[in-house]
Order: sequence, then C-alpha cells, then structure tokens
Amino acid sequence: MLSIKNISKSFKQRGTVLDNLCLEVEAGETISIMGPSGSGKTTLMNIIGLLDKPDSGDIFFKGGSIANFSESESAAYRNLNIGFVFQDHLLLPYMNIHQNIFLPMLATKHSKIRLSDKKLYINELMIRAGIYDLKNKYPSQISGGEAQRVALVRALVNKPSILLADEPTGSLDAKNAESMGELLLEMNKEYSMTLILATHSIDIANKMSKKLHLVDGKLISE
Repeated sequence: MLSIKNISKSFKQRGTVLDNLCLEVEAGETISIMGPSGSGKTTLMNIIGLLDKPDSGDIFFKGGSIANFSESESAAYRNLNIGFVFQDHLLLPYMNIHQNIFLPMLATKHSKIRLSDKKLYINELMIRAGIYDLKNKYPSQISGGEAQRVALVRALVNKPSILLADEPTGSLDAKNAESMGELLLEMNKEYSMTLILATHSIDIANKMSKKLHLVDGKLISE
C-alpha cells in the first residue's frame, strides 16, 4: 500500500534527521515507531502525510509516486487517504464537539444523500468511541482523554486508508493512554485502516503488529 524508498531529510539546526530511510506498509497493518525526542518520528509522519517533503528519495502510494505532488495534489491526497491524530488534540475552542468532528467534511462537496450517510457514520463513530453524549459540549468542558477520542473520530470522518497517530497518548495519564491504545486498535480492525503510530510508550508499541525503532535516521525492526 505504502512504500518509502531511501528518503532523506536534513534541517540546518538539526542536521540529518532521516538518512536513506525505507519502509514498506501493507494495507490494514499496525506499526509502531519508537525513538527518543528529536529522532525524526514527527518528520517521518509529516512526510508520509505530505505535510513536508523529503530532500531525496521517493514515496509510493498504491503503486504511484506521490513525493513530488503539488500543494493541491498533496491536499487532495490527505483529504482522501490520510487521517491525523496528534499529541495535542487541536480542537477549536469556539466549536462544540460535533462541529469539531464535522470539520473535515467541509474540505469537499457532498450530495444530500452522501451528507446524510456521513452524518450517520459520524454518529456511529462517536458511539463507538464513547463520546456521543459529549456532542453539544465544548473542548473546555471535556477531559484530555475525551478530547483525544474526539480527535480520533475527527480523523476517521473521511474514512482514511492510513491513520497517522503522532504521540496520541503523550499527554494522557496511564489509564487514558491504555484506553486510547485499545480504541486505536479497535478502529483499525473495525474499519480496515492502516495504523502508523509514533510513540514513546512501550506498552502501546507492543500492541502493534510491527514494532520499529528510528535510530540514526533509519528504521530498525525489533
């Protein structure tokens, strides 16, 4: 599904972060990427999501090269194929939970029938994530664990092929972190999405089907 071929990325202040890195991802796979802060995990996630570009190398999605997509092509690729969950839930404080979740729908036009189907799907996701009763609340009125569940549901609204989760439990306590990890796996199985997770948590990494470590700019399999 996703093939990363010899990508490299450097920054003036940090030097080489990714060094001829390679990664093969199968559809429906769950992958954890571990490494210390500054090792390049977020950079790699941003490159996979076309939020950043590698200095060299190529990226193939379903057989086609995407590394040199234009900004509009990259945006279309993200809208159709990628869901993002970050350590900071990034919910808009002036919108209630349902409105925050509905935001990705605004990126594309939908017929009335498709819009109705999407609303039903969103309600289903909210129920599965245990946040349906929070739909009329605002981000300031819910807990950190609940906010991350909202962020996960928002990431799944457009039924992405790949969910990129960058330290999604980093700001949560142990109980909520474990709950979030289980929910990610449930969503992976229920909706057949590929999950790529950058994390410091060994417990969550151990739940993934493939465990990788980012060391000296390269991925090493455990």
